[in-house]
Amino acid sequence: MSFWVYILRCADQSYYVGHTDNLELRVAKHQAGEYAGYNRTRLPVELLFVEEFASRTEAFERERQIKGWSRKKKEALMRGDWAEVSRLAHPSTGCYVDVKSLTHKCSYVFSFS
Repeated sequence: MSFWVYILRCADQSYYVGHTDNLELRVAKHQAGEYAGYNRTRLPVELLFVEEFASRTEAFERERQIKGWSRKKKEALMRGDWAEVSRLAHPSTGCYVDVKSLTHKCSYVFSFS
């Protein structure tokens, strides 16, 4: 069985990220407004991106990761622009997520005046 992470673009141009084990049904239910919540008042929606996973846990973890990303980073992911995803993963703290291994790394630079 496959599990999917998906990104929808809502009518107000915002993005909605979710996961499911039945992509076609889930998108149809979103489109019909059957789910109370974020995108119900932002119809219609358009499916822009999907990723397939072997387990629900992996899909859920990826959904949570993507939900924490900026709009620009989500757009880079949808374009497949891994260099930009990586660049946007480097906040000013020096911490980032290695997108190939999905590991969290930090490097700190201290300066004393």
